[in-house]
Amino acid sequence: MAMTAFVATEWPGYSSAAQTISELSAIGAPTRSIWVVPAALYTVLITAFGWGVLKSANGSLPLRIAAWLLLAYGALGLVWPLAPMHAREVLAAGGGTMSDTLHLVLGGVTVTLMLLTMTFAAAAFGEGFRFYSFASLAVLIVFGVLTFVDAPRIAANLPTPYIGLWERINIGVFLLWVVVLATVLLRGPATASATRRGHRRAA
Repeated sequence: MAMTAFVATEWPGYSSAAQTISELSAIGAPTRSIWVVPAALYTVLITAFGWGVLKSANGSLPLRIAAWLLLAYGALGLVWPLAPMHAREVLAAGGGTMSDTLHLVLGGVTVTLMLLTMTFAAAAFGEGFRFYSFASLAVLIVFGVLTFVDAPRIAANLPTPYIGLWERINIGVFLLWVVVLATVLLRGPATASATRRGHRRAA
């Protein structure tokens, strides 16, 4: 979130509400070089967190799956720099390349990994975290659909007054969920096991 806020201030005229986050690292964008270092740091941190979740799984299969999904999500950070998008004006003029196509594919894979990670992690803990996870998933789906509806207007260089806002809400919801997951895990490695024991007693 700090990346999206700070880097955006380095581009005069950039609108965080009306422009996507990907445009900050687009080919030819004045902020592309500024984005690279914190993006690499984020990749390291989220991958380390995925490894931490894996080591904290304590025999919980859903949590192990969630951890591997997080690791895959982090690994995508190595691929993103290889597939930047072009500026809207270039796309509208027919200047898009395979890089833009791959960028869209990576975006779809990233969102899928986020949704699956949250779903499997929700199954590893009690009702409180499960309800919070599913509520977060609902928000992601709603604003993801809004982003998807507006996305074709980018390539046509048409106004997208809220697409940046929709994206930032989604990222904020996911990162807040990561913080809550970390907090739950810090309560102790036995949390997932205790949940499974409760399920067995109920059965």
